[in-house]
Amino acid sequence: MKKSVIFAVALMCVASLFAAPKKKAKAGSGKIKIGIVNNPPSESGYRAANVKDMETVFTAGKGYDVKTFYSLKNDEQLNAFSQFVTDGVDYIFLSAADTAGWTSAFKKAQKAGIKVFLFDRMVDIKDNLYEAAVVSDMAKEGETAVNWLKAQKLPEYKVIHIQGAMGSAAQIGRTGALDAEFAKGTMKKVVQQTATWDEAEAKKIVESVINSGEDFNVIYAENDGMAKGAVAALDEAGITHGVNGKVVVMGFDCNKWALRELLAGNWNYDGQCSPFQAAVIENMIKTGKIPSKTVISDEKGFDAKTITQADIDTYGLGD
Repeated sequence: MKKSVIFAVALMCVASLFAAPKKKAKAGSGKIKIGIVNNPPSESGYRAANVKDMETVFTAGKGYDVKTFYSLKNDEQLNAFSQFVTDGVDYIFLSAADTAGWTSAFKKAQKAGIKVFLFDRMVDIKDNLYEAAVVSDMAKEGETAVNWLKAQKLPEYKVIHIQGAMGSAAQIGRTGALDAEFAKGTMKKVVQQTATWDEAEAKKIVESVINSGEDFNVIYAENDGMAKGAVAALDEAGITHGVNGKVVVMGFDCNKWALRELLAGNWNYDGQCSPFQAAVIENMIKTGKIPSKTVISDEKGFDAKTITQADIDTYGLGD
């Protein structure tokens, strides 16, 4: 009996030597893989808040394996998007630098079974190619700003229009309503030029107009950073601005520092653009329910004559 037990144990040991080894779990197994294609946080205070929002919601601790690519160039974003498809991620989130050129990339993602969410801004594709879009209504932002400007009933409107990155949804939307006024002749286009969201470039544009001697009384800058650069040029030239000043100053995004400029009367208007889309997207992923193909952020504009510290505390971005 004792010999038979020893023999059986020996057989088990031999069998274990030749048994197929167990497969190791793949690295990142069980994680939800996400590729995020976005504009760089250095673009603006809005974008820094947007990037931080994504990082706060989609964490490794909550089961997400996230890789992010940043660029202001559409071709570089397209390449990154395609690489995420090749990598076999589960989801791709996109805030596109340009609205055009995305159809082929989205079709490849769909064929690979990858679900795509748009955030911040739309692109020119059919809505059956993505899960949902959690975005700002950029055209409405422009309309709200221009309606506010018209309500000021200035004797004349001579506008320096400083645009964001050309072809982006934010630029197209914030430009549209103002272009309509230029076309009707209700406002004069002194200059219309892109600074690609850059403060220093915006300053150069305004300096050029000042040096030309052409008159103007409105600066419509498509983000706060460019408005800041424009105001720096006014200050250096000794041109008054803001409430009771010669030049009306308008920006977008509602950074806290920009809203403080309104409260101080140095600027006149700032249009809100909410950067908080991550939690809405996560809820769709968790529940599997898409309440609407397009979810529009609720936004407003702020007037220097009515803004309060409570508004800054509630709606301001950053510090």
